[in-house]
Amino acid sequence: MAALGKLKFEAVVPCLTASFVAHYVTTGAWGHKHEEFIIQSVPEISFITFMKVILLSVIFCLVSVLYCQLRHEIQHFSEKLFKKNHMKRAFFGGILVVAITLMIGSQDYNGRGIEMLELSFKEEVPPFSFLAKLALTAVTLGSGFVGGEAIPLFFMGATLGNALHTFVNLPLSFVAALGLIATFSAGTNTPLAAFLLAMEMFNGKGLEYFFVACLISYLFSGHHGLWPSQKIHEPKSRLFQLPPGETIKKAEKK
Repeated sequence: MAALGKLKFEAVVPCLTASFVAHYVTTGAWGHKHEEFIIQSVPEISFITFMKVILLSVIFCLVSVLYCQLRHEIQHFSEKLFKKNHMKRAFFGGILVVAITLMIGSQDYNGRGIEMLELSFKEEVPPFSFLAKLALTAVTLGSGFVGGEAIPLFFMGATLGNALHTFVNLPLSFVAALGLIATFSAGTNTPLAAFLLAMEMFNGKGLEYFFVACLISYLFSGHHGLWPSQKIHEPKSRLFQLPPGETIKKAEKK
């Protein structure tokens, strides 16, 4: 996550160890259960289905880019407007969040939103849910509040997939899962981590589709991402002329 395009294999063993320790402490010692997202059915492998997955992955990654850009611009604007007075930034950001929530008329898009995220795998949810979550999260984090990064991306991707499944004639839960993983891969610039996450969350179903979705969303998101300080060790494509060690923040300005 610290450096885009660079993988340190010496980190595999400590990461794997930390993962298993965290898993058994959480489930064994504390008795908590992991969130489960069930894919009801996976479409048969075909050329048409792969083309649909590629098209959807591009759409999901563009939503991720929109969120990242909006959040960064809100942060830049609020810091400039209030001369980096973080109390004022948070105060007016909070008022804006309350106003948007009242306009929407629901608190489903505040907090983690796990309930609607799980619901998006089972039945249709409001088609513009992803936009409501995108706007509220961008304002919240952009105005100085600190919170989770992954679950809002999960929410946006899954609810957008829920809205698109009828247009592409693919199973609802499958497209929701595809959106969840592709949006996360694009926003974090970690396609391998996103693919491993898909293996874990969906019990190994549809891995060939998720692998393609992770790669396509990663490539098409360009040099955008959640973390402006993330360094670009190697550009995603030879079409990008960037010096080694450039940050996401500088790349976005270019």
